[in-house]
Amino acid sequence: MNLETTARSLTIWLWAALTLSLLSWITVGYPWPICVLAVLPLLAPLHGLVRGRRHTYAWATLFAVPYLAFALTELLANPAARWVAAISLLCVFAWFCTMILFLRVSRARRG
Repeated sequence: MNLETTARSLTIWLWAALTLSLLSWITVGYPWPICVLAVLPLLAPLHGLVRGRRHTYAWATLFAVPYLAFALTELLANPAARWVAAISLLCVFAWFCTMILFLRVSRARRG
């Protein structure tokens, strides 16, 4: 398995981990409809991520920014939710980094 395939599969796994971490906010008191609404925008890039489309990876990195901001804010401001915020922050940052890794590796192979 080459690095591009590894980065792509890791991106999908981290997407799933991020989705589950956002749904786990229910355990710290967030209403379940809010948690489900937070996950819905993550469905938009899924098809392109699975197919390995570079354009999708490029704009999906922008999707990570609001989730990074939310997790970091909750980590600092909400002591009751720090453990969930830390997991979400780790997942979204790792997801962002693997998308960038895929973009760099796929450009080197195709270029």
